[in-house]
This record gives sequence, structure tokens and C-alpha cells, in this order.
Amino acid sequence: MILNTKFNYPKSIRAYYNGQRLYDVNSEKLPSVTTILNATKTEEQKASLERWRNRVGKKEAEVISREATNRGSEMHSFIEQYILGKLNLDLLGDNSHERMMADQIIEHGLRNYLSEAWGVEATLYYPGKYAGAADLLGVYDNHQTIIDFKQSNQPRKDEWNHDYYLQLGAYSLAHNTVYGTNINQGVILVCTKDLMFQRFIIDSEKLKDYQKKFLERVEQYYNMQLNN
Repeated sequence: MILNTKFNYPKSIRAYYNGQRLYDVNSEKLPSVTTILNATKTEEQKASLERWRNRVGKKEAEVISREATNRGSEMHSFIEQYILGKLNLDLLGDNSHERMMADQIIEHGLRNYLSEAWGVEATLYYPGKYAGAADLLGVYDNHQTIIDFKQSNQPRKDEWNHDYYLQLGAYSLAHNTVYGTNINQGVILVCTKDLMFQRFIIDSEKLKDYQKKFLERVEQYYNMQLNN
């Protein structure tokens, strides 16, 4: 794998305003991709989340969510170190659960597929519309690709990935718009807390469809802001 930092990704300042995550990029204050998706959830998505909270109990739901977030952050950190060449893969004694999850993604999802990495945790933006941080961009299985790493409490079904695919659509569209690239593949690499690896891939046509769907959510978000 080659680390090719040929794109000059901007520095950004992340802040919260009225409970919403914003990025300050090139003097523009832009809502994050996750802020837009959360603000424009369907009533069914909101109801489904509430049913889960009620089923497991609100306190337990908070614990589960917090543990998942922390687990995901640690896993991401190990993968980022690997891509940047800072992770000693032969380090003995490092058998943390998050490290083992990262190892599953590295061994089964990256090592034999990722030939060129352009950036990890790279700040991307679509001028005047939105911004965010992409997990990984580069050449994957001979395609210009946007890649996301996810942890999961259980094995995932493809139909559960709708919002994840919207994120890939958002980031790929922003990168293609600003840098003139042709990212035409989206990949989600998942490891469950039980160390099961999964890979989901969307091709060019599906990625374009999710780019379009995300722009519709962006328009919905800004219309909501005008009416508040």
C-alpha cells in the first residue's frame, strides 16, 4: 500500500451550535453530514429508535450507545495508525478488544485490497452545503473509493446500511466536486464486537443514487432551518 497525500485536505474547527455539529472550513460554517442525517430522519426511523430505547430501558440504551461509540473510536484509531504506518502489527501483548476488531478489518478488508491511500480522517466539504470527516479515501480493488469503518453489536444486514450509504454518497460527492476525482465505489468494512468481519460494497450507479438522495436531504435540512 502506498500513502499518497496528493490532495490538500483543509484544516477545520468542529463546534456545536444549538446542539448541531458544525465545521468551520475556509471561513464557512457548514453542518456536518451526520447533523443533516439526524435532523432529517423519517418519523419511522425516530419511532424505531424510541421503541429500542423503551425496550432495553433508557439508562441501558445510553450505556450501550456510549460503549459502542468508545469501542468504535478506539478501533478507528488503530486502523488509522496502520494506514499511516505507525502501528506495529507484531506488537506482543496488545490484545485489547478494539485492537482485535481493527485487526479483523485490516486483515480481511484492507491488506489485499487497498493499493493507495489518499487520506484518513480527511476533512471534506461541499461548498455552501455541508462538511464532514471521511474515514479513508484511495484506490481500493482498482477503483477510486470512499471507505467507512464501522463497529456493530451484531451482524448487519444490507438493508440496515441506508444511512451509511448516504454518508458515502455525501463524502464521495464532496471529494469529486472539490478535487475533480472520479470516486465510483463505496465500501463499508464492519467488525462486530464478537469479531465477525463483514464487507458491503456499492458500485458506481448505486453510489450516484445515494449522492442524489443525500442532496435531497441537504435541501430538506436547509428548508427546515428557514422554517425554525
